[in-house]
Amino acid sequence: MKSAQPLIALLGPTAVGKTALSLFLAERLPLEIVSVDSRLLYRGMDIGTDKPSEEDLRRVPHHLVNVADPRQPWSMARYLRAARRAIGGIHSQGRVPLLVGGTGQYLTALLEGWMPPPLPPDDRLRAALQKRAQREGIEALHRELAQVDPYEARRIDPRNLRRLIRALEIYQLTGKAPSELRRKEAPPWEVLKVGLTLPREELYRRIDARIERMLQRGWLEEVRRLLEAGCSPDLPSFSAIGYAQLAQVVAGQRSLEEAVEEIRRLSRQFVRRQHNWFHSRMAEVRWFEARPGVEKEVMALVKGWLEEHPPSEPAEPKEPQWKE
Repeated sequence: MKSAQPLIALLGPTAVGKTALSLFLAERLPLEIVSVDSRLLYRGMDIGTDKPSEEDLRRVPHHLVNVADPRQPWSMARYLRAARRAIGGIHSQGRVPLLVGGTGQYLTALLEGWMPPPLPPDDRLRAALQKRAQREGIEALHRELAQVDPYEARRIDPRNLRRLIRALEIYQLTGKAPSELRRKEAPPWEVLKVGLTLPREELYRRIDARIERMLQRGWLEEVRRLLEAGCSPDLPSFSAIGYAQLAQVVAGQRSLEEAVEEIRRLSRQFVRRQHNWFHSRMAEVRWFEARPGVEKEVMALVKGWLEEHPPSEPAEPKEPQWKE
């Protein structure tokens, strides 16, 4: 019996066109979409994440979209458990998962079989580290992490306070470096990695246009509703670019023009980080420029690959084993 099930990963920077291509493929092939985007998990955060529309979500099966309350953080460990369940369920139906997203760490963790420690959060410790970052600066936390776990410190963006706090939390609760606790178990998948790309300046123009479009659709009002529903700008869900900045506009702490300028700057930084991650951490990616007609090119590649790597037949349901 075949042991390695087929799986396709569609990756690339934000605004490059992954959603449209994934829908095109999933409507024509036996695929189901599994989101690999930490922003799409949260209900009510639709406009600012450029989430697929309700119509798009009905067109083909989607997994891990609108599964979390934005007031309840999801760790990477929780995401990985849910994603693996979704992938297993798709395979059990004789279909093929199509991973789609730009959260490089989540995608790498899935494909490499990371097994992060299932350590529950310690709210008091996190609050103390948060206050320390405000008092001494984020750099102080990164320097401490570099002393206790240089490998983990190199992996984490020094500006990513949430991940720095999590790494130091693990160290302080266990006495062990986070990198020592991270295990890997190679998943039983045969993977085709497809990447979409565009020249940087063209991508920046797309991002600027998308920001304007999201504002016209009511992004600021969406943020206002989330705040009125009890969401705090300090929540991990609000780390999605734009939400914390627009929360400051709602609070009267800055102008909309200032917030939009920062959103544009942070989006450009994010695109550069995505590029570096995908090109340094992802091997054997088949890259395509997101030009008119790319759908048919990718379709031909995926269809041919699936002919060589067909999914196993769905398993017959087993009779329950009753205990005497």
